[in-house]
Amino acid sequence: MDYQTKMKVKNFLSKPFITYVILGITVIVFLGMELSGGSENKQVLLDWGAMSKDRVVLYHEYWRFFTPMFLHIGWMHIILNMITLYYVGAQVEGVYGHWRYLLIYLTSGLLGNFVSFGFGSRFTISAGASTSIFGLFGALIILGWHFRDNQAIRFMVQRYSVFIGITLLFNLFSSSVDILGHIGGLLGGLLAGTFVAVPKQSENFNIHQRIISVMIIAFIFVVCFFLGFKNYN
Repeated sequence: MDYQTKMKVKNFLSKPFITYVILGITVIVFLGMELSGGSENKQVLLDWGAMSKDRVVLYHEYWRFFTPMFLHIGWMHIILNMITLYYVGAQVEGVYGHWRYLLIYLTSGLLGNFVSFGFGSRFTISAGASTSIFGLFGALIILGWHFRDNQAIRFMVQRYSVFIGITLLFNLFSSSVDILGHIGGLLGGLLAGTFVAVPKQSENFNIHQRIISVMIIAFIFVVCFFLGFKNYN
C-alpha cells in the first residue's frame, strides 16, 4: 500500500463513519415505512418491528428489542433524532472509537427497549433512536466520573446533564414519549461507557467498575425480560 493510499485510509478511519452508516440505515428504513403506508400507521410500525409488549409476549417476537432503534414515527421525530445523532454521535465516536461507540449505541438501545418492555404498558407501541441517543449522552456524562480532574470534561458533563434533566422533565408531561426507554437508554450509556473505556486511557477506568457495569447490564436485561412477562395484563 503506497503512502497516498495509507493517508486516504487513515483519513477515512478518522471520520465518524459508524454514525454515518447508522444515519443512512435509519433514513432508508424510514423512507421504506413511508412507502409502505406511512410511519405513523400502527400496522406499518408493527410490520417493521416497533416495540410491542403484546407481540413479544404472545408471539415471542424478540427481535423487537433491537429493531425499534432504527424506526421513527413521523417526519419531525426522525428529523430531530437524526440531527442530534449527527452531532452527538460524531462526538462520542471520536472519543471512544468506532467499535466501542457502536457497542454503546446498540447496548443503550437494547437496554432502553428492555426497560420499556419490563415496566411499560402492553398497549404501548414505541420506536425511535432516542433510547440509543440518550445512551450516547450517558457515555459522555460518565466521563466526568472517570476524568474528574479534567475541567473541560467536567464543563461538558454539566452542560449535557442540564440538557438531559430538562428533556426528561418535559418527557413526564408528554404521553407520546416513552420516558422509560429514555431512562433505560441513558443508564445503558452510563454503564456501557464505563465498560468499554476510552482507548489508550483505560487506566482511568477501574477494572472492578468495568466488571460491575457488565454485571448490572446483564442483571437489568434479565429482570426486565421476566418482569415484562410477569406484569403482562
